Amino acid sequence: MKNTALTDIHIELGAKMVPFAGYNMPVQYEGVNIEHETVREHLGVFDVSHMGEFLISGPNALALIQKVSSNDASKLTIGKAQYSCLPNENGGIVDDLIIYQMKEEQYLLVVNASNIEKDWNWISKYNDTIGAEMRNISDDYSLLAIQGPKAVEAMQTITPIDLSAIKFYNFEVGEFAGIEHVIISATGYTGSGGFEIYCKNTDVEQVWNKVLEAGKDHGIKPIGLAARDTLRLEMGYCLYGNDIDDTTSPLEAGLGWITKFSKDFVNSEALKRQKETGVTKKLVGFEMIERGIPRHDYEILNTNEEVIGKVTSGTMAPSLNKGIGMGYVTTENAEVGTTIYLQIRKKKVEAKVVKLPFYKK
Repeated sequence: MKNTALTDIHIELGAKMVPFAGYNMPVQYEGVNIEHETVREHLGVFDVSHMGEFLISGPNALALIQKVSSNDASKLTIGKAQYSCLPNENGGIVDDLIIYQMKEEQYLLVVNASNIEKDWNWISKYNDTIGAEMRNISDDYSLLAIQGPKAVEAMQTITPIDLSAIKFYNFEVGEFAGIEHVIISATGYTGSGGFEIYCKNTDVEQVWNKVLEAGKDHGIKPIGLAARDTLRLEMGYCLYGNDIDDTTSPLEAGLGWITKFSKDFVNSEALKRQKETGVTKKLVGFEMIERGIPRHDYEILNTNEEVIGKVTSGTMAPSLNKGIGMGYVTTENAEVGTTIYLQIRKKKVEAKVVKLPFYKK
């Protein structure tokens, strides 16, 4: 089991620690609902240092990224980030990731913790013929997510960079919390605004302490992975291993917007054909009409009580006080407003397909 550079601090703060993606991670401190509400209303800080980081450099860096990723990375400029995915050769997804253009010929790829080795091997396989420089810097860097509507106001006190000027999916590199060369990225997985901060492991304790100090008057709290999951689900954001995996196509998952056929990439021809012929199943969001909490792998039924799919993610949404979930259903049952049923133990519980996101500010 790996630890992040802040593990001892989480234990001191009374976090409940659990194994996650090979790391010892804080799942909650005070409780999911309190932590969830803190991020929606005020400000929270997550340690997500288990995420992986790869540096792709050199004259062939863009060619490699264009080959392995579905989005069009040629649209990036220095200081911009892009959400993308790594398609596999069978129509599924190796991982979803964020690509940052750091310099003229240098990109940072941020991948899911559970897929670091898998992604590295996958990208390396294609790099054999392309020849970009690849460095896995995952073990040297920490990542803090400072999320919530008070993020700009609170964090402005510890950086000379104008945080209000950093647009969504843009970033700056500069001084933050007394540390030089920190990546301050206007990205996140909560839908409540804020920043993701990348720094060296040796500097993260200072950054963590200064962030908590700067956010004190704004109601900041440390937040665990359980609330990160409820926050992302209210936004309808996919979680790798649940809503997307090696068997789900980006088009089925509603990720057509990051699948650009203006270039050639891994399995692009097959995905293009799938787009033309149409998919047979789709990832949808649904909310419970009757009382019930959807859980991963519950069967989804149509009004004739035929199985039409499975729940991939579900929870009782703290901001909405109702059961919500996502799951794949047959295309004819994917229309917004369609009545569906969840098989919860021996009971069929009514739900309906809704437009994402569930949570609207």
